[in-house]
Amino acid sequence: MKTDWRKLYLSESRDSTPLFASLALVSLLIIPATLLADEPLGVKFLLPLRLSDVHSQLPPDTHVLIDATAIEQFLHRLDGVPPDWAAVYGHGHHDPGHDDRLFNLNRERDVKREERDALHWRIAFLWSGELSRYDPEIGGFPVALGPTFTPTSWGIVRFKYDDLPGNLVAVPTHAQRESLIRKIEQGQSIEIDVVMVGTLIPGESIVYDFSHEQEGLGLIMPVVRVEEIMYLIPPRQ
Repeated sequence: MKTDWRKLYLSESRDSTPLFASLALVSLLIIPATLLADEPLGVKFLLPLRLSDVHSQLPPDTHVLIDATAIEQFLHRLDGVPPDWAAVYGHGHHDPGHDDRLFNLNRERDVKREERDALHWRIAFLWSGELSRYDPEIGGFPVALGPTFTPTSWGIVRFKYDDLPGNLVAVPTHAQRESLIRKIEQGQSIEIDVVMVGTLIPGESIVYDFSHEQEGLGLIMPVVRVEEIMYLIPPRQ
């Protein structure tokens, strides 16, 4: 069931900062993924929502790529089968043909992918976030981002975003704000889920590479032009 976030945040706006109040007033939303176009991309409400429930808060045409199974199905629709990583890797980075094989893999798959419908899907993927100290001037918690690495049968998948703004801010309700400020002042780390929504960038939609952490381990990086961001925190935190 979709949550009416407008009621939740409008009810808090009278006790909040000017930024929070203005966001609440202009956000004529039923679901978070349909905020007004002129709202800053990186400034969003801190939603009390479990990651497992995010599907219900997104438009029905969004493909949620958070677990390995969904990601594998998406890659299958795009590229058919996983690369032969062992053949591409050869004898490693010092193999004279290594770079050429990797380049050719990416180029060939880019061409074949152009006719696949999944190239134009609206997708949602996950990064991790951590709240920094509350900034009263901006009315929220700055968010530090970190990538999520998902092991799959294709290799390790790490989604990449294209051109996010530098000012990522999670705007809390009054009740959230007081509780989170207190926890951060006590030295607690407040981690959140950052769900990004967008479409693959044509021409550089997926980059195949190798992990720098483990020799020969394939790394797959879908490159997404982000249109929407959601900050999620467990409801009782």
